[in-house]
Amino acid sequence: MPFDRRRFLIASGVTGGLAAAASGGVLTYRDLHHAASEQPLAGGGVLVVVTLYGGNDGLNMVIPAGDPAYQAARPELAYSAGDALPLSDGLALHPALTGLRGLWNSHQLAIVRGVGYPKPDHSHFRSMAIWQTASPDTVASTGWLGRWLDAQAKADPKAASSVAALRAISVGPTLAPLVVGASTAAAAVPTGSFKAPAGALGQELHLLYRPDRADGPLAARVASSGADLFTVAGALAPVLTARSDQTQAPTGQLDAGSDPTAATTNAAGGGTAGTTAKADAGELGAQLDVVAACIRAGVPTRVYSVNLGGFDTHTEEKATQARLLGQLDAALTRFQSTVGADPHGAGVTTLVYSEFGRRVAANANNGTDHGTAAPVLVLGSRVRGGFYGDQPSLTSLDDGDLKATTDFRSIYATLLERVLASDAGPVLGAGEHFPRLSFV
Repeated sequence: MPFDRRRFLIASGVTGGLAAAASGGVLTYRDLHHAASEQPLAGGGVLVVVTLYGGNDGLNMVIPAGDPAYQAARPELAYSAGDALPLSDGLALHPALTGLRGLWNSHQLAIVRGVGYPKPDHSHFRSMAIWQTASPDTVASTGWLGRWLDAQAKADPKAASSVAALRAISVGPTLAPLVVGASTAAAAVPTGSFKAPAGALGQELHLLYRPDRADGPLAARVASSGADLFTVAGALAPVLTARSDQTQAPTGQLDAGSDPTAATTNAAGGGTAGTTAKADAGELGAQLDVVAACIRAGVPTRVYSVNLGGFDTHTEEKATQARLLGQLDAALTRFQSTVGADPHGAGVTTLVYSEFGRRVAANANNGTDHGTAAPVLVLGSRVRGGFYGDQPSLTSLDDGDLKATTDFRSIYATLLERVLASDAGPVLGAGEHFPRLSFV
C-alpha cells in the first residue's frame, strides 16, 4: 500500500524530533559553489571546531616531561624528555605531533592549559554535552554555536536564504549538537559515498517527499530535506566515490563534478601532500579537505565542525593515541598549510578540544581512565602562539584528577568576540564573566 505522507511524517516523529534542526539541511557541492559565486566570503573570521571524541589523554599530548611526578604516575605510558618534542616551561609535544611543533615554532599554535569546567563529570555523554552546549550547571537543548546561529538569524532576518543556510557547516556523517540552535542549525555536508533507496521503495519515497500545499511549515521543511537526500545522492555519489580512486591531488574547484580537495603543501615535511598524506590524515583529513576547499572557494561560512573519535584509551593507550594523534597532526598541518596560503584563509582559527582528559596515574591495563582538565589547542595565522592558563599540578590532585585552572567558557567567549566578532552574552548568558584570553 502506498505511503501516506502526513501519517508517515507524524508517526515517525520527525516533525518534533527535527524541530531544532529545521533550518539545517544537506548540501551538495553545487550549492556551495553557487553560494561562493553569489555572495563570497568577504573578510571576517572563520572558526573551525575539531572535536576529539572519547577523552583525549592531555598529559601524553602536551607532556610535562620535566616533572618527575609524571614519570612516577605512569612509568609504562610516560614519554621521556628525549622522545618528546620540546616546547618550553618543561613541556613537550607527543612525538607524533611534528607538524604542530612546526606551527608552535612559527608562533601559530596556542596551548591553553588545564581547561575544564566546575564540578567535573566523568561520563562521556554528560561531559561532551557540557562542552557542546556550554552549560555545565543545567541541561541545555541547544549548542553554543547553535545559539550563535540563532543570534545571527535574529540580527539579520533578511539575509539571502543561501547565505543564512551556510553560516555554519557540519562536515561528516552526523550533525554535531554544538551547531544546533533553537530555530536554526548548521547545514550538513558528507564526505563519503552513499546511495539513496532505489526500486519500489525509492519511488514511494520520491512520492512521499513531493511538495504538498496542505503541509505546515515544519512538515514542509522535513519533506524538503528528504527530497534533498535524493538530490545529494545523485550529485555527490560519483564525486565522493571517485576520491578514493585518485592518484594525484585534484584541482579544488567546488562544483558537482569535481573533488572538493586541492593540492597542498605538507607543513610538517615541506612536500606536496598527495595520496600518502591523505591516508595518514584519515577521515579527519577528508573532512578538513572539504573545509579547506570551501574556504578557498569563498563559501560564506563562518563556522565549520569536524571530528575524530577513538580516544577512550582504557587499554594499550600508547599505540592507539599515537595513531590518532598522527592523523590529527597530518590533517591539521595540511589544512593550515592549505588555508594559510590562500587569501580567504587569513582569518581562519581552529579549535581542538576533547570532553575531558585522563587521570594522572595509569591503570593496570597500560591505559588511563576518565579524568578532568586537559589542554586545548588553538591554531591559525592570527593566533598568538604560546602557553595560556596555568599548568595543573600533578601532586595536588582532586581524588586523582587534575584541578582545572581555565574555564572552557573563557575560550568560547574569546573566540566569539575576536574571531566571529559577536557578543558572547546571547551564547554564554547575559551575566557571563569569563576572562578573555589573548591567544587571538
